[in-house]
Amino acid sequence: MGIVRTDQWLKDNFSRPLKICEKLKPYFSKKSPDEIYNELLHFGMYRPSFGSRNHLNRMLDFKVWDRVELLFNKYKQKWSGPDIPVFLFPLNQRGGLFSWKDDKKKGGVSFADKMFLFLSDHNDEKEIEALLVHEYHHVCRLQKSTKKYEHYTLLDSIIIEGLAEYAVLKHCGDQYLAEWCNRYSEAELNLFWDRFIKDHLTVKKHEKVHDDLLFGGRSVPPLLGYALGYQLVNKFFDNQNYSVIRSFKIPSSQFLDNE
Repeated sequence: MGIVRTDQWLKDNFSRPLKICEKLKPYFSKKSPDEIYNELLHFGMYRPSFGSRNHLNRMLDFKVWDRVELLFNKYKQKWSGPDIPVFLFPLNQRGGLFSWKDDKKKGGVSFADKMFLFLSDHNDEKEIEALLVHEYHHVCRLQKSTKKYEHYTLLDSIIIEGLAEYAVLKHCGDQYLAEWCNRYSEAELNLFWDRFIKDHLTVKKHEKVHDDLLFGGRSVPPLLGYALGYQLVNKFFDNQNYSVIRSFKIPSSQFLDNE
């Protein structure tokens, strides 16, 4: 399937995102356009504004759809990955669950059968590649997993995030890592692991505490689950040979062997 030409959708209906989400209904079982839009807003999809219109214009000038198509085909071949639809939209820099980095350059959300990338007007091609690597790694791991996504535990969630960003390290370089990879010191992460995480590793995605611990919230430090996931994966591959194909299949529990 590859890149869906949402550039034409945006040219026709930029100010009417629900109209755009009508076109997404075949990709979301039993969800209304309003439900789809609210879900995507959660992860950074644009709201119509002067700023997001500028993002779109820069994306068009930069021929982002063509560039992402080349990158997607590169990694699909390199990783023997699935041929899923990829949707590009402008980023809402003032909203979304969290920013990819503190300056909110990009965001995304992935499912086993589709991927969404949200871009601003500040991207260089390597930044876009880092985002695609992260999100497409999710897709590949979800497709290789025998566990249904709705049955994922907190441990599964922190490991899938750590693995995706470790792939960014390996394919794009440490300068393109997300800010949360180095937000906390090792001493802080060890303290937070004991205080917040280790007794809740089996909570399921539908439980509210899952997202509080993964993304941060209430008394939990921001993006704590992400940062701990990256630390666990980093430690694991200090003692193991890294293979991106293998990383799609390693059970989450194996990453606790170093703990």
